[in-house]
Amino acid sequence: MRFLPFLFPLALLLGCHAETQKAGTVTVRDGLGRTLQLPAHPRRVLALAPSMTEMLFAVADTAIIVARCPQDNYPAAVFRKPVVNNYPLDMEKLVLLKPDVVFTVEGITSVDDAQRLQQLGIPVYFQRYRNVEEVLMGMETIGKLLGREANAKHLADSLRRELKELRVFCGNHERPKVLAITWQDPIYSYGQNTLFTDEIARAGGQNAVRDTFPQPYPALTREYVLKLNPDMLLGGSFEKLDSTFFKNYPELRRINAYKNRRVFAITGNLMERPGPRVVESVRELKFLLQQAAPRPPVSAH
Repeated sequence: MRFLPFLFPLALLLGCHAETQKAGTVTVRDGLGRTLQLPAHPRRVLALAPSMTEMLFAVADTAIIVARCPQDNYPAAVFRKPVVNNYPLDMEKLVLLKPDVVFTVEGITSVDDAQRLQQLGIPVYFQRYRNVEEVLMGMETIGKLLGREANAKHLADSLRRELKELRVFCGNHERPKVLAITWQDPIYSYGQNTLFTDEIARAGGQNAVRDTFPQPYPALTREYVLKLNPDMLLGGSFEKLDSTFFKNYPELRRINAYKNRRVFAITGNLMERPGPRVVESVRELKFLLQQAAPRPPVSAH
C-alpha cells in the first residue's frame, strides 16, 4: 500500500487524459476474460512483460511505445525507451507516463495492480497463451487494438508459413522425451501446461513431463526425474551440467539424456518469451533434436 499517498494527486493528473478518451472507446475482453474499455486509437502504450514488449515493437508504431521493463533486451531499439520496474511494479513512474493502455501476460502482473491502475483510468490488457497459435493470435489482437491489423496479420501469417515448413512428421517413430529445466536446486522444469509442450511437439519431440501440475513450472524430485528418464535434457551444456547439476544429483547420470550426452544449452529468451520469436524457438528445438538423433551405423565396404 506504499503508493496510496500519491493516488489522489495522480488521479487529478490523469483526470483530463481519461476524460478525453471517453468519446472514442471500444469494449473488449482480454485473455483473462476481463471486460475493459480501451481507447479506440491508443497513442501511448507500454508492456510489463518482455514478450509483450517484443510484440509491440513487431506490430505497433514504435513511436507510441513510451517505456520498457528492466528485463527487455530485444530488439535493440528497446534500449532507447525509459525503464519502468515491473516487479515490484513502480506504480508512480508508470502513471506519470500517462499510457493509454498497458499490455501484460498472465502471471507477470498481479490482477490487484491491474485493478489499481484501472481505478486511475489506465486499462491493463492481459494475454494468456497455451500454444504457439495462441501467441500468433495474440499478436493479431494487439494489431487490431492498435490500428495495425494488416501489419500484424501479415507478420502472423508469415510466421505460420514458417511453422508449416518446420513441421516434423514422426510417423510411427516414438517422439524423444525432452525435459527442460529452469532451475537446479530445487529442480524446476517446464510443465505440461506451458508453451514449451506445443513448441517441442512442433519440433518433433514431446515434453517428458506428462503429468499436469497446478504450477506451470513444477518442482520435480530426483525420483520423478529418474522415472521420466528423458531422452534429452535442456538447460545447459553437457560440460556445465556435468559439473553442477549431475554433480549435485549423481544418481541422475542414469537417465538416457546423460548416458547418450544429449544435454544441451538453449537460448533462454526464445523459450521464455511467447512473442514474435516463437518460431525461432521451435527452429532451435528442432535443430537440437536433429543433433541428438541416433546416427545409422556406417556400412562396411
